[in-house]
Amino acid sequence: MLCLVAHPDDETILCGGTLAKLAALGVAIHVLCLTRGEGGELGEPPLTDREHLGEVRAAEMACAVKKLGVQRLDFLGYVDPVVGPGEKLFAPEHDPVKLARQITDYLQQSSDRVILTHGSNGEYGHPAHQLLNAIARQIVAASGLAPVFLYSFAASYPNHPYPRLSNLDDPADRVIDVSAFLDQKEAAARCHATQNALFVRRRSQMAGRPLALREVLLTEEAFHRHWPVEADADDPFFKWL
Repeated sequence: MLCLVAHPDDETILCGGTLAKLAALGVAIHVLCLTRGEGGELGEPPLTDREHLGEVRAAEMACAVKKLGVQRLDFLGYVDPVVGPGEKLFAPEHDPVKLARQITDYLQQSSDRVILTHGSNGEYGHPAHQLLNAIARQIVAASGLAPVFLYSFAASYPNHPYPRLSNLDDPADRVIDVSAFLDQKEAAARCHATQNALFVRRRSQMAGRPLALREVLLTEEAFHRHWPVEADADDPFFKWL
């Protein structure tokens, strides 16, 4: 399975429990990351400077995927833009044709049968997340690859505990209880030390009290099937879970 994400930490916060569960079942998981998170936070207090943040976050991601049992981690090498005024977010500069070819080439070399990526709405509207969803859908529909199943994480479902991290246009086809893998998910999240303050900040404000990292990690992870459009009895993702 290929987990295709935009930034270091997306793999942990959005689907880390499921990755750990799949790894425990013996599924070979590859993670391909669009950027090294150069535009993210530096940590509180700062753990590095802006110049070296991408290098630090790449190392944090390597730590995290190891905790989750991922077999392979690769980066596409795009540069994550710094967050703009008013928390404005951006996708990296890219040629969409070249990006689609890079991901297609990776799939052809790895023989991954399932792609798991960001949702249609980019979770909280992040343009880089939306970009990967659009590119992945384009690839599976037009590339002529061997049968590939495309899912997105952070699907929406009734009574979602944190709707900001769900994609309203992607109703859940499957909701997975990952509470048995919360220790691994927390260990992976702690690897992303530069982003730990970010993980808890908004939820702590909502709760009106400081929350611990473990308290903000979702124990349910939900998925929407984009391809094939109709359910398939041979769908390995559903069989695994």
